[in-house]
Amino acid sequence: MAVDVLGLIIGVVVLAASAHDNAAGTALLDQAAERCGMRLEKALVDQGFKDEVIIHGVLLDIDVEVVRRNPADHSKGFVPQPKRWVVEQTNGTLMLHRRLTREYDHRPDTSASRVYWASTANMARRLTTPAPAWRDTLGLAA
Repeated sequence: MAVDVLGLIIGVVVLAASAHDNAAGTALLDQAAERCGMRLEKALVDQGFKDEVIIHGVLLDIDVEVVRRNPADHSKGFVPQPKRWVVEQTNGTLMLHRRLTREYDHRPDTSASRVYWASTANMARRLTTPAPAWRDTLGLAA
């Protein structure tokens, strides 16, 4: 899944579990370049992506940066990575939809459409849910 800095989905690629991360990475870069055009300058990826994705990014004129874990955090378990936590947060909110936590679909395009559906449901909920009352006291309400 590729998201922007606000956590809005740019692209989704569903592949078999046997496919390498590089296959998903190059497909996501293609989708992001197609949808964002010249506005996309940099993509942050995790350590699972290797040189193939970085080279493909250069061909698309996208700077691909691998965000590496801090070695001091290795024994602490899950630690959100700087800048990359937006993807983790988006993935976490999407997992609230039962259809995504259990795999019922046999076609990758159907699974990808379910991710877009869940994302749309999350956006609609955020737009229609009023701000919490505590935000009014802090002057944060719009």
